[in-house]
Amino acid sequence: MLQEAGFDVLMGRAEQLTEQIKGALGEYLEHLRTARMPLTTSAFLTDRFAATYSHLSKVFSRTANLTIEKYLIRLKIERVKEMLSYGEMTLGEIADQMRYSSGQHLSNQFRQVTGRSVSEFRRDLMPKRLALDDLA
Repeated sequence: MLQEAGFDVLMGRAEQLTEQIKGALGEYLEHLRTARMPLTTSAFLTDRFAATYSHLSKVFSRTANLTIEKYLIRLKIERVKEMLSYGEMTLGEIADQMRYSSGQHLSNQFRQVTGRSVSEFRRDLMPKRLALDDLA
């Protein structure tokens, strides 16, 4: 029983750290967007948590069931969806802001994560309009 309680405490700490890493990755996206010379993900997290990236990565992978890198990609794609929904920027501008190497790279990653192209996503965002004959 004591061993179980110790394990529960350990798992609680791991889950807590995982949630803190998720929060820090949200802040990292803003860092990517605004920093002139952004840190790498590993440097950002290592500085934030004063722990090795290897340790952080192992804890995160065990508790979240995906890697930090995959979580960050999902987070970035959610931010890209938000930016696309505003309709104020081109895909190239979004790619630059999110530090993708190109609009094509972003487009490929978007399709991998969402199963849809950026064009399909944008089309689905467009409000449905009635034909003028159907207004009566």
